[in-house]
Amino acid sequence: MIENKVLRIDEILELLPHRYPFVMVDKLEIIENGIKGIGTKNLTINEEFFQGHFPNYPIMPGVLQVEAMAQTAGLIVLSALENPEGHSVLFMSVESAKFRKPVRPGDQLKMHIEKIKERHNIYVFKGMCYVDDVLVSEAEFTAMITK
Repeated sequence: MIENKVLRIDEILELLPHRYPFVMVDKLEIIENGIKGIGTKNLTINEEFFQGHFPNYPIMPGVLQVEAMAQTAGLIVLSALENPEGHSVLFMSVESAKFRKPVRPGDQLKMHIEKIKERHNIYVFKGMCYVDDVLVSEAEFTAMITK
């Protein structure tokens, strides 16, 4: 179980199996242990996806915004476990995804995530992404925690 309220990248890499270029969370602030948190992704022009999406007007793909929300949710749950090593978070479904504004190089994406249901090892989350306090995307999604 992670005791401190803010997870930096070294602690995030201990919990998540993802590695560059697919780590979508640079920092996590735990708001309510195991329930709610805010992940941060700092976006630079050096992100690989900006090179092809789109070269003349680079934007972060919506599917990667959903992935950033899912990784944040996984970190919130894993950081609350007594022994998180050996556990994985598997994405099961996404619903009600909405993409409202483009996310561009130089933006700081804030993923506000809250667990809204839990049944056995299945969790449902509500996620909302913000840039400069403006809602840019949102989704509800389901994940399974496995050993």
